[in-house]
Amino acid sequence: MDEYAGRVIALSVVDAFVSGPFSGNPAAVCQLPTGMVPTDRWRQQVAAELNLSETAFVSHRPDGGWDLRWFTPMAEVNLCGHATLASAHALWETGRAPLDEPLRFHTRSGWLTCTRRPAEIAMDFPAQPPVAGLLPEGLLTALGLAGAEVLWAGRAAEDAFLELATESAVRAVRPDFAALAGVPLRGVIVCARSEAPGVDFVSRFFAPRVGIAEDPVTGSAHCALAVHWSRRLGRTALRAWQASARGGAVGMELAGERVTLLGRATTAWRGEWLVPPDDGNSAAV
Repeated sequence: MDEYAGRVIALSVVDAFVSGPFSGNPAAVCQLPTGMVPTDRWRQQVAAELNLSETAFVSHRPDGGWDLRWFTPMAEVNLCGHATLASAHALWETGRAPLDEPLRFHTRSGWLTCTRRPAEIAMDFPAQPPVAGLLPEGLLTALGLAGAEVLWAGRAAEDAFLELATESAVRAVRPDFAALAGVPLRGVIVCARSEAPGVDFVSRFFAPRVGIAEDPVTGSAHCALAVHWSRRLGRTALRAWQASARGGAVGMELAGERVTLLGRATTAWRGEWLVPPDDGNSAAV
């Protein structure tokens, strides 16, 4: 019999990069019991059932750090900001990690560190400088931007990256998601200089290829956006707004090859994931 049968997994949904109630990006956080190592197939099935843009699976390591992996409803991803923010918030809030100590997460993108500040959580992430280049064929048409004024275009890690002429142009983007899913990239970042005081730029992020039509707030995209807008504006401290239907605020502090992402989080609900007995989906370390 599976030694984990009948055990439960603490599950919470945390809104990350919030600016108020029902804002930011919801992420599910599954806090795995010590020694439980579920299969990738099981993690993917859980993420598909929860059907949020990301589900994070976090487990304690013998060295005192934490293993962290992120799954969309369709695929595992290499870097996710909002689910990292949500995981740190959940571990501190539930008492599994001391409030006065930073959290170190081992991920597909190396070690990521989260630290509590008076009003926000600070996350140390790798910067991802965008590189100018041609966009994939059909991308502008899929975005509904054929003929639009594009000030800058290129790639940022796994994503296409476009700077448009105005904030209103960013807000007006209405993609053909079926066509966009055929573009061989993780997603598409669309941004422009902000028209609002105290906000440097606005952005949106689309990733139907990995099961996310439009992501409410995308921390990983800001690893590239921070570099681009630091070059544009000549500053390393930036504030941004992701202009999705929910919306969310992201702060950035660029320092060489690293960027600190800043955001707030709040727990929407908590529960338990019931592990089916004798499912063969977990193994001891």
